[in-house]
Amino acid sequence: MDTARPNEPVTSYAKAPASTVTAGGVSYAYRELGPKGGIPVVFFVHLAGTLDNWDPRIIDPIAKNRHVITFDQPGVGASTGQVPNSIEAMADDAYTFIKALGFNTIDVFSFSLGGMVAQDLVVKHPDLVRKLVLTGTGPRGGKDIDKVVGTTYWDVLRAALTRSDPKEFLFFNRNTTGKPAAKAFIQRLQERTEDRDKPISTRAFQTQLKAIQKYGRSAPSDLSLLSQPTLIANGDSDRMVPSELSRDLHHRIKGSKLVIYADSGHGGIFQYHTRFAPAVVEFLAP
Repeated sequence: MDTARPNEPVTSYAKAPASTVTAGGVSYAYRELGPKGGIPVVFFVHLAGTLDNWDPRIIDPIAKNRHVITFDQPGVGASTGQVPNSIEAMADDAYTFIKALGFNTIDVFSFSLGGMVAQDLVVKHPDLVRKLVLTGTGPRGGKDIDKVVGTTYWDVLRAALTRSDPKEFLFFNRNTTGKPAAKAFIQRLQERTEDRDKPISTRAFQTQLKAIQKYGRSAPSDLSLLSQPTLIANGDSDRMVPSELSRDLHHRIKGSKLVIYADSGHGGIFQYHTRFAPAVVEFLAP
């Protein structure tokens, strides 16, 4: 439970205040927590994700000493506007949001689709990003990224038939290790009980999927130009964005650090949050 006094920062994501900022005709919904000042850590969320889809066991440890910001892209959750049909345009929207808050330098924490957006952002605005965290993601034009669409629809159907959250199938292995980790993760996402975000619309979700498919079929970006310290992480059995794509990113980004968690899938960082959270806190240290 957050015990922050009036002049102390909120460090619990479940209690993070919701705000909006308007830029480019879009009202961006966002939350912030942690001590302000210094370089903020901006979180880029996954496919169909909103402000309510971040694991507090990862955000809260970072927010103990860092200013953390999560946000909804246009057309997602409580943000107004339309979801664009390309990852490049999503990166442009993210840049608009970041500049609207007045930041010239940020650290990026990204997961899945968010990692694709983050890559396009840093390629276009290399001076904006100091440190980069890419989890559960892959490079533009990466092998089989365009197959995310089929995998997603199949697992959404499987989840519907069992009245489960699709993330239980998409993010975790369906074995004795993955199933309880999935249930625990879904429970953690419910810890915020007030002022929750709006769920993504079906149309917005479908548009995001089309953008991912286009990204997967595009010519690769030149990631050799990236000079930021970069941490790449995934599970060893990612069905959504195949684990080999994390290794591909590691080879493309000079000096990057790669962490692969055994017996875990797309949500490996959430399954192993007790190991990953301290590692990412250390990596993001000023």
